[in-house]
Parts: sequence; C-alpha cells; structure tokens
Amino acid sequence: MFKDIRLHGYANDQIEFYAITAGTEAYSRYFFNTDPSDPDEIRFFSPGNEFVIGRKGITHRGNGGSFCEYMFGVDQPIADLAKEEVSNRLIVYGTHYDNRTGTLKFSDRTEGYHSYDKIFFDGNAIFNYFFALTGSTFTGAMHEQQERIVKVLGKALKRSDAVGEEQDNLIIDEILNIVDDPGAHLFLFKLINVRHREYGDHFKTLYFNNKKITDSDFQALAGLAERYGIDRYQQERIRIDVMYKHPDNRRIVDEYRNILIACNRKGEINKLENARLTRLKTLSVRNKIPGALFYTLDEMLKKDKKLVDLEESNYISETRQILEGMFLSERHIESTIEPEDMLKLLFAKKQAAENRDHAFEEMLLDASKACDEKIRDGADISILEGYSYIITYFDRYDATSSAINQLAFMENVKISEDMIRSLLGNKSAFDMLAPDLFTKLFLSGIFEDKYLGIYGRKKVTNLAAGLKLIEENRLTTTGLLEKLVRIDSDERLYLTLLDHVKDRIRNFYSKYATKGDQDALKKELAEELVHKKILSGEIPDRLFQEAILTIKKEAVYIHNLLPQIINEKNCLLREDFLENSGLDRFYVEELEREFFELNGLNLEDLYQIRKGFN
Repeated sequence: MFKDIRLHGYANDQIEFYAITAGTEAYSRYFFNTDPSDPDEIRFFSPGNEFVIGRKGITHRGNGGSFCEYMFGVDQPIADLAKEEVSNRLIVYGTHYDNRTGTLKFSDRTEGYHSYDKIFFDGNAIFNYFFALTGSTFTGAMHEQQERIVKVLGKALKRSDAVGEEQDNLIIDEILNIVDDPGAHLFLFKLINVRHREYGDHFKTLYFNNKKITDSDFQALAGLAERYGIDRYQQERIRIDVMYKHPDNRRIVDEYRNILIACNRKGEINKLENARLTRLKTLSVRNKIPGALFYTLDEMLKKDKKLVDLEESNYISETRQILEGMFLSERHIESTIEPEDMLKLLFAKKQAAENRDHAFEEMLLDASKACDEKIRDGADISILEGYSYIITYFDRYDATSSAINQLAFMENVKISEDMIRSLLGNKSAFDMLAPDLFTKLFLSGIFEDKYLGIYGRKKVTNLAAGLKLIEENRLTTTGLLEKLVRIDSDERLYLTLLDHVKDRIRNFYSKYATKGDQDALKKELAEELVHKKILSGEIPDRLFQEAILTIKKEAVYIHNLLPQIINEKNCLLREDFLENSGLDRFYVEELEREFFELNGLNLEDLYQIRKGFN
C-alpha cells in the first residue's frame, strides 16, 4: 500500500508548487531543508537525487526528468503528433536525440538549472511536473538509470490521461504500479503558473459559453494579461489550446490533422485528400472554428519537411517581385505600388487563401520586418507608405471576406448596420481600384461553392443586390438590414421546425401524410414553440411545408437512393440528387455519416463515392 507526504507552497507570487514523496515508507524518506542564508530556496533530496525550488527557477541533480500535457500548437515531434493516444511531453535529464541513428542517447550529466520562464515557455504554459526515483530498479551509472526510466515509464507517461487532468494521486499510482518495486520511492514536483492559470480559466469560461469572445470581454482579458505581465505568445498558445479542447472543434481539427499527417508521410496531397481538407475548412467556418487551429497544424507539419516540392506558383512569384520592388527606391528607382500591382496582390491573396498557401503570408511578414529594419536604419519613409497602402487593402479584404463568409456559411450571425456600412465602404474602395472588383473578389466564388446552402445563398444574394441599391440611393442600410434579419430569422425558425418535426414523425411518417394530419402537427408545434417563447404567433406555412418536404426528401434518400448509391458506387446518382433535391450539401453529408456509423459501414467507401465526382 503506497503512502505519500505532500508539501504545498509558493516559490514567488506567480509560481505555486506541490512537492510529493510517495512510497511504502515515505514518512521516513522525506528529506528537505532550507538554508538560513537563503530562505528563498527549499531543497529536497534522496540518495543520489536533489531538487531545489528557488524564487526564479529550479535546480536538479540525479535521475528523472519532467513531463507535461502537450499544448495544441507547440512544437511536437511528428511521431508523437501521429499517435492519437500520445498526449504528453516527456523530457529525461541528460538525453538527446541522435538524428543519424534515430535513437535516444543517454549521458551521466543530468544536473541542470531551469528558470520558470523557460519551464513554462518550453513546456505547458500552466502546469509542469518534475520527478525522480530511487529503488533497486534504478541503480548503476546515471545514464543506465535514465535509460531504464525511459524503458519502464516512457510509454505510460506519454499516454497518461491523468497528466492533463492533473490527477496527482493517479499519476503516483500509475508510476509506482508500473515500477513494481516494494522499495521504490518517488519524488513528484508540480509547478503551477497561477497567473497563466487564471487567464486560461477566464478565457475558457467566456469561450465555452458560445464559442466566441465579445470585444468587451477580450478587452478585459487583455487587461488581465497586461496586469499579470503575460506576453502575447503565452496568451495566444493558452487561447489556442482552450479553443482546440472545445468538443465541437476537436473532432474536425483532429480529422484535419490526421489527413495532413498522412500527406506528410507520403510527401504529397492527392485530389481526394485535398477535397477532404477543403470540406473541413469550409465546415470550420460554418461551425465557428477559428482558422488559427488549422494554420497552427499546417505550420507544425511543414516545419521539418515539405509536403510537396513544387515550383513556385505564378501568383507567388508576382507577389515576391512586387514586395521586393518596394525596396528598390534605395537604389533611386521609382517603385511605388500602382493600382495594377495592388490588383495582382489582391488576387494573389485570394488564391493563396483558397490553396491554403502560407508562403504568401510568410512573404508579407518578411517584407514587414525588412521595412521596419530599413526605416530604422534611415531609409526613405516612402517605403513605409507603400507597405501601409498594401496592408490597408489587405485589412479591408480580410474584414470583407470574413463578414461575407459568415453570412454565407454560418447560422445565427449577428447582422448590424455597422457591418453593412463597413461592407459599403470596402466595396467602394475595391470598386474604385477596378470596376466590379468587389464582386470578382468576394461574390463569384461563393456562388460557385457547392456547400453554399439555400439560406446562405439568399443572404448573399440580397446583400449583393442591397449594396448596389444603397449606392443608387434606392434603399437604406436599415432597409437592407431588415431583409437580412428576416432571412436569418426564417433560417432559425426553419431549423427549429425541422428538429421538432423530425422528433415526431421520423418513426411515424405515415401518420402525417394527409393535410389534416399536418395541420394538427403544425398546431401542436406552434403551441409548444409559443410556450418555449421561441415563437410569438403562427408558424408560417411556407416554412412548415419546407420542413415537411425536407424530411420527405431525406427519407427517400436514406431508404431508397443511398443504399443503391453505396451498392453501385454510383457517384452520378448521388450528385444528381444533390443538385436537384434542393437540400444543403452539409445536411446531406451529415445524413450520410450518420447512416454509415449506424450501420457499421466503412467511411472510406463514402469518401471514394464523393471522390468520384470531384
């Protein structure tokens, strides 16, 4: 039976610690002391091991190492990233990875010092564990002890769910049970950055409420970070990790990650995989999943090797030439950014976004750094003016693209007159650059997107027409707002009706086949929705009939067409239904996924059928 003794304290006003000794005779082996000449340090020791907690960092000597939960987005070996069960980072003192042999090398030099800044920068931003072991299992030269620790505990520590859940008791039990040595003795030290924890907990509370952060809440977060001196990098990695752990985000992001890992191993992306990645990206917009989660994965998987070694695309080459041209003024060459150059850059940005090509953004970052350095060194201010001109248009592009994509692919979007006025201003700026540029950049591609649903199409169509009418003084921003809000309200009510109707007639379809039965159902639903304060009056007949028709089409597809499509691998029949049924592609794909999971079918067969038409 294991016993343990714990000491809880604070190294300073930011770092909290727990020091735990565990084993069958922990009470007689728990050694620690403080130096009267340096009361800010506390020293823990056992035969051959020492761990000192100071105000600014820790010092260690002996065997053992550290472990923590991987944060989403940190540098993570592909080998760990590819294994879903691996969730923790493990560092063993005195070891390094030999790239030549592909193995770990162990050393007798295990002593070291780590500042708290480095611990929480390299490891988890919120909590990290350190450990040391004694017992008959861990004897001999130090490199032999460390190699033994890796062989005995490495796999378990990298996979333990107890680490991420901070279940200290379970971690102790797992380690000592695996060691299986009656005389084994474990030192476990847990370091917590209380300021980072408070920031992370506050962000999680806000984000998990509705998957978004209001401007006022974000300002409060920024104030908290400033008060605690939390740098931007730590703020971002904490936020990204919290967003990734939201259950709605994790499923889609993990699938995206798995596809990229497979591509990374092969060194290329085929058409099927590219189609899947594109679908996931589009789905992420609809589900309000931050793009930062996908960009982070792209960067992690491209860091060590290129997925595909291709010649530079034309739009990248043009962008590079224009950006490099900004600095030619140092050689007394006129190099201002002309409207023609700006058009090329905008279409390059559009193409880079569609291709998920981060080389474009990297070039912009490099240009920004070069611009800052040259201005600092006394270059002409016109360089900064040229770069600011580009960034102003790019900011307009990002704001416009985000607003229109939200209208097109997301439900319950907050639509306001400010948003409409912003779009009007941006439209005017783009159209001054070139006639109909706004339409070419933002509308043409959306209307061609197969995943644009019925209501998304209505909103974007009305937006495009309304902006034009406002410019012609034939409509007000208030009038356009009312149209868009009405469509959004219809969409919400339609989806609510669809859910409620399906609950009643999915298994009793024939009961509501007649008009009389449908009228009774409509009345029953209206009473329920009024009672729940979802509805204030009658259910519009057109929306009710739309919901009934959707369920009928769903039944035809699931019970008649989909089994035939699967048996015959008939992608043409599937595409014909999608084009002519009027059902949203997102909705049909979710039906297909549920059908395959319910019937225990291989989802790869579904991907192959979808691939057939792409």
